[in-house]
Amino acid sequence: MKRTKLDAGGNMKRCIGLALLAIVLLGGASASCSTAGLRNDLKFGIWAAERGLWDEALYRWKKAAAADPRSVAALNNLAVAYEKKGLFEEAVKAYEAALAVEPENAHVKSNYKNCKENLDPAKKSEAVPPDAKKK
Repeated sequence: MKRTKLDAGGNMKRCIGLALLAIVLLGGASASCSTAGLRNDLKFGIWAAERGLWDEALYRWKKAAAADPRSVAALNNLAVAYEKKGLFEEAVKAYEAALAVEPENAHVKSNYKNCKENLDPAKKSEAVPPDAKKK
């Protein structure tokens, strides 16, 4: 069967259509890969933190927060790692970013409050009952 110019053009359109479909499908695959990467970084950070490897946990949670700046888990965990490293001002910023996403998250609110108390020693001493200071 002899091809005409019209057939060649039809094949070209089909090839372009298939190429666009492949791009869309690959784009979806990369989005799911980034979600899997986010979960892996969160889990690996937890694994590292449980072993006291705070530099590694910090690295993983920074990476997770960069991949999804609206991940409350990544931001909260990042803040915890900053606290463990003694970087309280960075921790406050991370907690505030998490609260900007989920203002009513009780877990983040509690962590944030505790962090702020660590920044202000006067508040921390107020939290200790007066009888406990004498002992």
